[in-house]
Amino acid sequence: MDFRGFEVSANVSMLFTELPYLDRYAAAARSGFRLVESWWPFPGPTASPAEIDLLVTALKSAGVTLSALNFYGGDIPGGERGVASHPDRQEELAANISTMVEIAERTGCRLFNLLYGQLDDRWSPAEQEACAVEAIRSAAAAVEGFGGTVLIEPLTEGLNGRYPLLTANDVLALLDGPLKDVPNLSLLFDTFHLGSNGVDLVATASALGSRLAHVQLADSPGRGEPGSGALPIVEALDALKSAGYSGVVAAEYKPTVDTASSLGWLPSA
Repeated sequence: MDFRGFEVSANVSMLFTELPYLDRYAAAARSGFRLVESWWPFPGPTASPAEIDLLVTALKSAGVTLSALNFYGGDIPGGERGVASHPDRQEELAANISTMVEIAERTGCRLFNLLYGQLDDRWSPAEQEACAVEAIRSAAAAVEGFGGTVLIEPLTEGLNGRYPLLTANDVLALLDGPLKDVPNLSLLFDTFHLGSNGVDLVATASALGSRLAHVQLADSPGRGEPGSGALPIVEALDALKSAGYSGVVAAEYKPTVDTASSLGWLPSA
């Protein structure tokens, strides 16, 4: 599936939710996607061998490739947005990293999104940043040996509690600061989160395109499919292309209609 010269992947945590989770991989394939991505698919930070087998079998049966996967982010339905910055959650994250490596080795996945975590008054922002930096280092070291990259994502202000990374510059302050010696890290360029926070998508794409490892697409307001809101998504993609971005762009949106009907923005759907 291609759009504006980019390979498009389907995020099955947001698309095809009309179906049970493991059935969504085949649905993505039927719609023309060769690549898929997902949020962490298990309720806890680890998974049993049987659960991992079911995931791998669903991918193979559908004939799709897992191109990106989120690390465990805590209780996402309950409002948590990551555990990397929480000192009391590091054992969970360490166990999750180990499971993630196993999944990566079996699927070939090489992009891994690690959510920072919300601010918590039990620790100062500086203490949480120090914890997050070490957690990010550990995740990056675990996937570096097989060419993996850890993605760090800004999230929408007001919708995700006290999540402190709101803009590209917030993430770059980490990547170009205390983590500047870690080569396999990248900002995740998500049009919905950045655009909703007032970031100039086209200018940011032009400035950072050559540095990015992953892009996700959703419109704003509403987080629907491209064209359902007011963001300059086509212009941002063209700017990314001109700036040298050559990676995948992911359809990570909440369809405003059923998923199949929402794919009209993709000429080959």
